Parts: sequence; structure tokens; C-alpha cells
Amino acid sequence: MGITGTLLGAVAATALVGWAFYHYGKDLPDAALLKTYAAPVETHVHAGDGQLLSRFARERRSFVPITSIPKRLQLAFVAAEDKNFYAHPGVDFRGIARAMVANIGHVIRGRRLEGASTITQQVAGNILLTREVSLERKIREQILSLRMSRVLSKDRVLELYLNEIYLGQRAYGIAAAALSYFNKPLDALTLPEMAYLAAIPKGPNNYHPVRAKEKATNRRNYVIRRMLEDGYVSEAEAQAAISTELEASFAVQRDGYKAEYFVEEVRRELIDRFGEEALYGGGLYVRTSLQPTFQSIAENAFRASLIGYDRRHGYRGPFTKVKKAIDSDAEWAALLERFVQDFGIPSWRVAAVESVGEDSARLVFADAAVGLLPFEHCTWARPWLPEQKVGPKPQTIDDVVAVGDVIIVSEDADLADVFHLEQVPDVQGGFVALDPHTGRILAMVGGFNYDQSQFNRVTQAKRQAGSAFKPFVYAAALEQGYTPSSIVLDAPLAIDQGNRQGIWRPRNYQKKKFYGPRTLRFGLEHSINLMTVRLAQEIGMDKVTEIGRRFGIGDFRETLAYSLGAGETTLLDITTAYAILVNGGKRVVPTMIDRVQDRYGRTIFKTDIRACNGCNSDHWYGQPPPELDDPREQVIDPRFAYQIVHMLTGVVKHGTARVAMRPVKQTTAGKTGTTNGPTDLWYVGFSPDLAVGVYVGFDKPVSLGQREQSSVSAVPAVARFMKQALEKKPDIPFRTPDGLRFVQIDLETKKPLLDGKIPTILEAFVPGTEPSEDGFSNAFDGFSSASGSAGSLANESGGIY
Repeated sequence: MGITGTLLGAVAATALVGWAFYHYGKDLPDAALLKTYAAPVETHVHAGDGQLLSRFARERRSFVPITSIPKRLQLAFVAAEDKNFYAHPGVDFRGIARAMVANIGHVIRGRRLEGASTITQQVAGNILLTREVSLERKIREQILSLRMSRVLSKDRVLELYLNEIYLGQRAYGIAAAALSYFNKPLDALTLPEMAYLAAIPKGPNNYHPVRAKEKATNRRNYVIRRMLEDGYVSEAEAQAAISTELEASFAVQRDGYKAEYFVEEVRRELIDRFGEEALYGGGLYVRTSLQPTFQSIAENAFRASLIGYDRRHGYRGPFTKVKKAIDSDAEWAALLERFVQDFGIPSWRVAAVESVGEDSARLVFADAAVGLLPFEHCTWARPWLPEQKVGPKPQTIDDVVAVGDVIIVSEDADLADVFHLEQVPDVQGGFVALDPHTGRILAMVGGFNYDQSQFNRVTQAKRQAGSAFKPFVYAAALEQGYTPSSIVLDAPLAIDQGNRQGIWRPRNYQKKKFYGPRTLRFGLEHSINLMTVRLAQEIGMDKVTEIGRRFGIGDFRETLAYSLGAGETTLLDITTAYAILVNGGKRVVPTMIDRVQDRYGRTIFKTDIRACNGCNSDHWYGQPPPELDDPREQVIDPRFAYQIVHMLTGVVKHGTARVAMRPVKQTTAGKTGTTNGPTDLWYVGFSPDLAVGVYVGFDKPVSLGQREQSSVSAVPAVARFMKQALEKKPDIPFRTPDGLRFVQIDLETKKPLLDGKIPTILEAFVPGTEPSEDGFSNAFDGFSSASGSAGSLANESGGIY
């Protein structure tokens, strides 16, 4: 009976186990999926020189193959978490029995119960099962672990575990943890550091290396002793590791070089191309076009222009004002903590005016430090008045600040604890620099401070371009047979708009000054409105709007006001249009992403798709380098493109940008633009290999002040940028296409110079269109004198310059 009972019991137990395996295992995930399972890994975005720009992830993790994980680090986790890992079939039955016996004593003593989960079970639970805590889940976990051991090697299981496990500090996986706790790569970790990482899984918060240092040290030493018992380290190594003090060196959690507006544009494009899952968990490696040096120069130059404009238009008062009495610096500091913020400029800080003396104010900061604001450092602070006007110049420090004012200040570069009064500009704008030959965006600043406003004024703001559009009117004229020396009349103009809309009288910026008959070059260099309107009327606005569409500037109406830039465009679009001019008339598309690779290093996207026959040769025998195809569309005849570029050099030499661009020694050209009000200030400048655009204006279009001009508020930003960006570059001329003839022209008589007289300008002509001795072009003889009968015309007023 005893034997029979035993047999029946064994049969029943076997049946019960079989039923359990069937019942709990019938709908489990396929363990074989883990052969190709890829844990979510963060995406890294890098600048063109390799610097890290940003990381995108829901879980901070970098995947490391088992072959790249130090063996001793692997063994530290095995010793701490699963000593029989290499022996059991996924479930440690002896460990389970031992834990059950030990837990009886733990229950009697009121201690925490032991678990018996193996590394394999933890992988199964973390990756394939839900987070619920129940007996059923535990059984399912064990069944799945047994199946995993049949299809996966021990190395693969350990690889999944070490890359998946959460180790505190927002770090998933050992690579992220090594950087978070010790600011080191895996191969630089010491034995005590490895043991500490292996100690964390039991409770990252319980074993924090600073807040719970003693407890963390004890747990680390326990892991070291386990490694000694299992033969993974020697006695001497163990003792040396145990005697080492636990010291963390937390990595600074930052996204690398800051270029927030650019990075946000990249993020959007990545989501559009690959989806959110790939961005936040796909482990993409993204190489962008951004040049950090250019970006830094651009930010400083652009912000300086906005600050300069803002200061010219007065001080709007303190950040906030504290009215109650405060008796100590400590109280001031505590109050200021809620006002601390990032203004986008590291040297800017929030301070409170604690007292005001005869010629200075005493400041207190949020860290309880104190400083001095001298009157001479805030003499710019005239009171702001409506319509961007200013009040009287301050005479004393009391005219500027008062006790209780919470203000923004910047550190003096030369004197310690001395500060300057600052103010966040209300005015906004954008700045972009790109390679005119490829369209690669090298720098982008979409506003004064990304934390203040995420609206990107380079790509999202549509504004009237003003005179920045005029070069394309002149380009359309060249296509219709005009030359740079063709004559157009600058004189008062009245146009009947028809449909009872009245008479439109466009005007120049200098309303009462007229130059009479002048060349196209003169009209473009000095941005003469009346000449531009006459020119557009003569060739037809259909030609002007067509070239605007062709260059990607915008789809404008066929009304003459649009020849003066009344149509809306973005800074990126019009800067790209200028890039087309400077590169010889080839279409380029602005790009930010050069290449994207997946987590395995395979290229899944690249911008440059040109075919390169011969680039993959195994050997070099002195053969010439391969020639790349040029698939770029020809937007305009390269000769006409060059003629416009050549004329635009005059804007810098003796036109509207002459004074502001004087600090730049290299060859450049460009065009200013200002709209009615003025509400928008533009400048697009370029060298042979760089195109730069800037725009300044309020987000809600209002006047910037009657005296504001592009040459004061926009051009200086480009000048500062180009001076630094080009200072170490050789000065090269703009590249001249074939099929042009250069003639020395006397700007006064407009005739070719035949008598040896010193030339004023060397003008470029398409052969056969150069001026004859009477001073007029052979291709277009005479000047436009049209004074008014141009089809339908919009109601926009003149005054764009």
C-alpha cells in the first residue's frame, strides 16, 4: 500500500505539474523572440563635428553587447544575484528550497522574506510579463524561464539582463549606470565600483552612494565577499576593494552643446521620418549639419543685436517688486529662489535691490551672495514710453532702481561683485547660417531664449520681406534683357489702381529725394523703391511672382506692391533663395540631418544621395579622383545669378549695409530689408561659401520705432557673425561662370572707359549686352519712364525700403 500510495502520489504530482505547465504556459510569449529582442535605447543627436547635442529616450539606456562588458563585471552580478546562474536550467530549484526554509525563520523573527528569482527569471519578468505580483505570475515566470534556457545561451540571457535592469539615477542598464554614478565607461570601472553596481538591483534608493553611504558600502562589501567565495577574485583583491571608500562621481545630466531651436527641428523631422518609437527607443545615431562654433557665434551676435535694440528703446522696469519689509540677506535669498530662471545667457542673474546709496545700489542674490550695481552701469535705462519712445536720461541711481526691485543683472568682466543692469528684450527674431552649395544649416537661432519661447522664427514666422525681396525683381529684369547698366527713372510715380481703389503713390525711404535716371545697380545698391516699382511694371508682375515661386520665396499676388516685398516668407526660405544666387543658380534644399544610423551602425537615411562612381576602389594607382554627379536643378542662368551677386557687393561697399559691414574684411554681399512701420528688419548677407540671414521684429507686428533701420538692428548681427566665422578663412572672390564679359564703366556717364580714366566699377555683362559708347545697353536701349497704368493693384501703401 505504501509503494502504491507513493506511486499514485508521484503520478498525481506529475499530472499536477503537467497541468500547471499546460494551464499557465499555454498563452505565454514565445521565448525565442528574445533571440532578436532589442531593448529600448536612447537616440543620440550629434553636431557636425561629433559633439553631443541631445538625447531622446523614455528610459536612459545604451546597449552594450556581452562581448564588450568586462568579464569581472558580469561575474559581480552573477555572484550578487544568482550564484548558480551557469548551472541551473533557468530556475534554481535548490535555491527555492533554501529560500523556503530560510523564510520560516524570517517570519518568526519578523525579517524581510528572501526571494529566489534567478537572472533568467528577472529577464522573463521584466521583458515578457506584466508587473503584477501574484502566485500565478510567479509560476508563469518560472515556466517561461525554463523555456528561455532551452533557446537562449547564458551569455544572451546575461546580456539582456545587464542592459535591461533599472539601476537608479534614471539609468537603465550598466552602461548608463556607470556614467551616472562614476562618470566612467565600463572598461574604466574598478573592482569596488563594479561590486557597487552589482549591489544596486536589490534597491537603488536604499543603496544611494551619498544619502545611504554606509548601507551602500555594506552591500557593496557583501558582493565582494560573494565574489571571493565563488573564486572570482583573490583574497588580496577582495581586501583592497573592501577597504576602498565608496565615492560617487555623478555625471552632469545635460544634453551636450545647447542649440535648442535647431534640435527641436531635428526632433520633429525624425518623428516624421521614423516615428516616435524609433526616436525614443530605437537607439538612432543622428549626425546633423550644425557647427557648434558657428552656433555659438550666431547666438552671441544675434542676442547682442536684440539687446542693443532693446536698450535704445528704454527700461521697462524691474522684473517684479517686493513691497514688504525684509530685514536680512537670508530672507532676501529665500524670497529670490522662486524667481531664479535661465535667461539663455550664463552671466545673467536675478537680484534684489536691498538698499540704494548715492551712486550705487546694494544687491542680494538667491545664494545669499551680495554685490554692487553702480549708476554708470545702468545709465542706458531711460524710461520706456509707448510707440518705442524713451523718456529722459536718468541722472541718479534712484531714477533707475528702488529698494525691493527684483532685477536682472550681469557680472562685470573685470570687477568682482560688480554688476550691470540687464533686461530681457521684448523684441524677437531669428538667425540662420547655411552652406549655399548644399543647403546644410550650420547655425540656427529661433529667438532670444528657447526657455522663454519655443516658437522658431527661422522656420515658423511668416513676415513681409521688404526690400530683401528686391534682388529677385532685378533678376527677373535681367532675364527679360535688362543689364546692370540699364537705366530706370527715379521720380514720383502715381498709379491708378482701378476698380475705384484710388491712386497709389509709392515713395522712397527719403520721401522728397529723387535721383532721376539711374542704373539698375544704383537702384539695387541704394534700395530705391520707385525704381523697383517702375522696373516691375515694365517687365510685368507675372515675371516677378514667377521668379519668387521658382526660388521658393513664396507664392505672391501679381500686384506691384509685392515688388517691394509685401509678400510673406520665412527667414529660412529667403536665405535659401540668396544661397541659390551665390552658388550659381543651383537649387538647394535646406537640411539639418546629414545621416541617421540604427543601433547596429547601419545607415538608414542620408541627405547626400549623389552617385559616386569609383569611390569604392580597392587600390589607388594614381588615377584621378572620382567626379560626383550634380543633380541640382538650374533655377536661373548662372550668368544672371552672378550679375545680381556682383551688384549686391555694392550694397556692402557703398550701399545700405556699408557702415555696419565695415568690420568684415572678406568679400561679402547682401541686401537689407525693412517693411512699413517699420515692423520687420532684415538682412541677408553672403560670402562665396556662406549664406546668413537675420530678421528682427515683434511677434505681434507693431512698429519698431520710426528711426529703426536694418542697417542698425539687423546688419550688425550678420557683421559680427561673419567677422568671426570668416576671420581665419582666405579671402576669395565670388566665382564667375563662363559666358560673361567685364567692362570698365564710369558710373557718372554710364559709358565704357576708353580713355584710360581710372575705372569706377568693373561691370559684368552677357556678351552683346554691354553698353555702347553712348552709355546705353545694346540689349536694352533707353530708360523706363512709365508713370502709371499697371493693371490691378493692391491697397498696400508705399514706403517699403
